[in-house]
Amino acid sequence: MEQRRYLFTSEAVSMGHPDKLADQISDAILDALIAEDPYSRVACETLVATGMALVAGEITTKAKIDYPDVVRQVIRDVGYTSDEMGYNAETCAVLVSLRRQSADIARGVDENTAKGKPLGAGDQGMMFGYACRQTKELMPMPIWLAHRILQRLTQLRQKGKVDWLRPDSKSQVTIQYEGNRPIRVDTVVVSTQHAPWVKQKEIREFIIEEVVQPVLPKALLEGKIIYHVNPTGRFVTGGPHGDTGVTGRKIMVDTYGGWISHGGGAFSGKDPTKVDRSAAYMARHIAKNIVAAGLAEECQVQLAYAIGLSEPVSMLVDTRGTGLVEDDRLEELVREMFPLSPGGIIEYLNLRRPIYRKTASGGHFGRNEPEFTWEQTHRAAELAQALGLRTSSEPVAVS
Repeated sequence: MEQRRYLFTSEAVSMGHPDKLADQISDAILDALIAEDPYSRVACETLVATGMALVAGEITTKAKIDYPDVVRQVIRDVGYTSDEMGYNAETCAVLVSLRRQSADIARGVDENTAKGKPLGAGDQGMMFGYACRQTKELMPMPIWLAHRILQRLTQLRQKGKVDWLRPDSKSQVTIQYEGNRPIRVDTVVVSTQHAPWVKQKEIREFIIEEVVQPVLPKALLEGKIIYHVNPTGRFVTGGPHGDTGVTGRKIMVDTYGGWISHGGGAFSGKDPTKVDRSAAYMARHIAKNIVAAGLAEECQVQLAYAIGLSEPVSMLVDTRGTGLVEDDRLEELVREMFPLSPGGIIEYLNLRRPIYRKTASGGHFGRNEPEFTWEQTHRAAELAQALGLRTSSEPVAVS
């Protein structure tokens, strides 16, 4: 039967987007605390708006840090250093409203070796991880391309390729599929903050020729591509001056671009006892190793936890009919080979390190950063061997 053709779209936002700025501040605070006290308990939320940044949440730690200094350094690094943009790291107000974590939560989460109690999950919830063979990073093509476009745009801005780019920007990529195979790029949308004096024609030409076209895979360039660059015609007012930003509002940007399900929680500002974050990383790691081993063309893993309990209440492996063996058998292997308790995940992925600010811009998955242990595929051969199969080393997709 002929496979259906359809369009699928994902979006990404840059480090200067107000929500992403808030994420980076929350994770920079987490990093600063973990650097001094790896066992810090952190639930940090940030709100940014015209002339201000508000940090609030629950933190229990032995670390002593200067919160306003951390906040201002992130804003400075992102590029908001001029009153002309309506937001300035040197002049904005920084408000801090933090308190200790609830003792009711701590009693369920805290490890007690004397009583044989392992570390418990920091909250209830369900988390999803995914991998597929659409790109060599084993990510869905639309979100992967949307991130790569903004990564290049940010690099060009930071290198001063042109003097009119500003930090806030967004991208959106629509891919045409045949079945689950990406066959062409259909539409690309890029909106970028800019200086008031630059002409729309110059912006459009630069974005298409210098930013987008060098990123698009040649194998997906069949037919006419539709470009929308700054569709309103003007994007001078941006960042926190144009829109309030809050931690945790870009969960699809952070994960798989809407291609699969998402659990209830965001990531940024949460220490690894919060399974919203650590279990989502482990679920991605498991799914990626299954696909990297050639055991499936795609794989979704769901983990679910109850607050205070150390083992997941459920675990599901779903290869969507592409697996070489039954999903039940893969679930058995996963339970044998991968730790699924919060303490086991933290140790296995080495998560008590100041690695989190880097995750808060550009996506948490599909990036081969040395700190991103969940992206490693070192268990793929072991998985394949356990089933008497040879690890697949064939190139994947068209990235």
